[in-house]
Amino acid sequence: MTWLKRSAWALLGLLLVLAVAAGIYAWRTFPQLDGELKIPGLAASVTVQRDGADVTHIKAGSARDAWFALGYVHAQERGWQLEFNRRVMHGELSQVLGPATLETDKLLRTLGVMRAARAQLAGLPADAKESLQAYSDGINAFYANTSQALSPEFQILGVRPGGGSGPAWTPEDSVGWSIMMALDLGGNWGTEFARLSAAKVLSTEHLWQLFPPYPGEPPASKTDLSKLYADLGVYRAEAPAATKSIAKIQYSIRASGLFDSNFSAGLRQWAADFSQSAGTVEGKGSNNWVVAGTHSTSGKPLLANDPHLGLSAPAIWYFAALQAPGLNVIGATLPGLPFVVLGRTDKVAWGFTNTGPDVQDLYLEQINPANPEQYRTPDVDGQPVWAEFQTRREVIKVKNQPDVVLAVRETRHGPVLSDAQKAYAGLLDLGKYAVALRWSALDADNRTMEAGVKANQAQSVDELLKAYADNHSPMQNVVMADVGGNVAYKAVGKVPLRRPDNDIMGVAPSPGWLAKYDWAGWIPASETPQAGAAQIDAKGWYASANQRITPPGYPYFMGQDWVVPYRFNRIEQLLAATPLHDVASMQKIQGDQLSLATQKLLPYLQKTVSTHPLAGAAQQQLKTFDGTVRADSSAALIFAVWADELTRGLIAPRLGQARFAAMYGKRNFRATVEDVLLHNDAWWCAPQTCQAQSGAALTRALDRLQALYGSDVAKWQWGDAHPAVSTHRPFGSVALLAPFFDVTVPTGGDAYTINVGQYWANEEKMPFASRHAASLRAVYDLSNLENSQFIYQTGQSGLVFSRRYRDMSPAWAGVQYRPLQMNPPEIRHRLVMSP
Repeated sequence: MTWLKRSAWALLGLLLVLAVAAGIYAWRTFPQLDGELKIPGLAASVTVQRDGADVTHIKAGSARDAWFALGYVHAQERGWQLEFNRRVMHGELSQVLGPATLETDKLLRTLGVMRAARAQLAGLPADAKESLQAYSDGINAFYANTSQALSPEFQILGVRPGGGSGPAWTPEDSVGWSIMMALDLGGNWGTEFARLSAAKVLSTEHLWQLFPPYPGEPPASKTDLSKLYADLGVYRAEAPAATKSIAKIQYSIRASGLFDSNFSAGLRQWAADFSQSAGTVEGKGSNNWVVAGTHSTSGKPLLANDPHLGLSAPAIWYFAALQAPGLNVIGATLPGLPFVVLGRTDKVAWGFTNTGPDVQDLYLEQINPANPEQYRTPDVDGQPVWAEFQTRREVIKVKNQPDVVLAVRETRHGPVLSDAQKAYAGLLDLGKYAVALRWSALDADNRTMEAGVKANQAQSVDELLKAYADNHSPMQNVVMADVGGNVAYKAVGKVPLRRPDNDIMGVAPSPGWLAKYDWAGWIPASETPQAGAAQIDAKGWYASANQRITPPGYPYFMGQDWVVPYRFNRIEQLLAATPLHDVASMQKIQGDQLSLATQKLLPYLQKTVSTHPLAGAAQQQLKTFDGTVRADSSAALIFAVWADELTRGLIAPRLGQARFAAMYGKRNFRATVEDVLLHNDAWWCAPQTCQAQSGAALTRALDRLQALYGSDVAKWQWGDAHPAVSTHRPFGSVALLAPFFDVTVPTGGDAYTINVGQYWANEEKMPFASRHAASLRAVYDLSNLENSQFIYQTGQSGLVFSRRYRDMSPAWAGVQYRPLQMNPPEIRHRLVMSP
């Protein structure tokens, strides 16, 4: 008994020591926010203050010191985020995470993001280079001169910033991260590949039903794509083997998430999704609008912006103010970049949405049957001309395994994606064809960094327009307003011109040996879509929500895969409904959850007959449903699961389960389903009637919902199935760690509401969780810019032990805001950094 008591006391003492040690470690991960710091590399003292809204204010004697201090602060608060992002774009995740992330590394090495970054950095002017160097110096100074402990991610994974052998950050890394943002926002090669895959089993007529043109437009291409690819013999000859290959890929993704809870399985799922989804813009969008002074209560403009990005923990944004001679700006910074991306100076404000033009084309490169090291280029005198693939060797280090040597091929169009993405091998005869990518963001003349630096110094709409003349990739819809009452809209970025005889227009892969499919220059920057003050004043506002932005009669083709205009139409409705707007009405619009897309399909569901025992109770909930997708709505949940089941029932049999699984999820085929029900399309609904398909879908939906939430239909709530999940990388893939590192909050909305909540219906565990939503909300009052407000979904700190890691989440879900002020009334922390 004495021995047991002593053992118990010893164990208790050990646990106490461990708890104290853990507490000390957690405390040591927190950044120094007050007092003084000596930081070699600064030219003069810099003051860093945190205000009552937790916005970081940097006051410096020079722009160079301000950029340096921002780098230091980003390293303090978001060190792991910087390191993870650096490894993603360098293709170096597997060095610390093992073979699970090899597919991501292979894709990024093939794209050559960092090679492009080096070339682009060399072409930047001196002032842009100075900002990038100062910012990098600030990050590296933090690691060289701090007693702050590395965050748990570094400790658990045994990682050191920069890999331990080099700088934690370089100017090239900042340029590379801007290219990664273009990859996230400027892609459509995934849709081209999906059309290529679907064309194997669908006629071209049905292909255009599955991937319809923008409402009111004819298909951009009149080519019979299904016949073209069949005649070229691009597909694998063994159809069953191709199907098996695709199915195997999908099964490995799904099974790992369902049945294997270990870390590597979760990472494999994430890496496969990253690789498969790269080059797609489906499910991505944003809202912005500017209201002219003629339609505001103050007589001065109002501007609102809520960019929609993948939800992550920590958030993609970090709010800061930079003040130095010639620099006075506040708003959302991106860790990795030295400037405010979205925000305001003391006299002008701006907001972005993604334009989504077609700046990526896939090319089928015919391989020389006599020499597989060659591919076909345009004929000369009717004879094929063959060129050598350009090749380079990439060595990928893999944790606890031998290095992987990757041979990367390039053609005259760009990198060969079919060597890097598994799906190509399951579909195409790679002995006859390779698939190469032409992507504008990789071009050496990309000077997006310069545009960002200049925008932070703008004092008027005119100066902002001049600054963004240098923006390259991704193209953005910019609304802007200044304190003088001027307003404007401009699509800023580069879009390729396609030749008049191009009969595919980039909507699907083109034969790479035919010169007519090559790009023929760029749309002149002065002729990209725009709206001036007179046009906006006459209407009262200008809004964009990723809809088609080319006006009638526009002479250039920019693409056809725009976002269907449900959000845009709803914004227009609400802006028109109020004669004079103020900050409160702007915020009310940002919080709107009426789904026009739900309203369009709802009558079909309300007339649907099902034999399920709960069908009557479900229809009772749907009877009064108006399409407002609230978190506490039972009807919204019933509708979403029915729409999912109906989509699977109509489309999967036509594509085949494996092909459907490879396409469905972020792409939801809602426009196809709407068209099928509207026209009672017998081909898509066969072998049943469309009414029977709808009834069967409702029965399956009610089975799923009853199994998850019980038999009391009135207690079902959309928010239970639809939490907004901000996922940590990589610990969101670890079952034991995810509850601590992920940030989760119930929300409403769907893919088509202004207050958006995109979900990935192919996820096994949480298919309706919001994964892509308003990454921030901001409203700017040009009558007094100190009235401006913001919010985003996590918190400023990227350190999981900090109360500031998730403290904005409840306010964000409730569409509440924090003040965004250059001269805040409350300063909570003050740190002086001296050289």
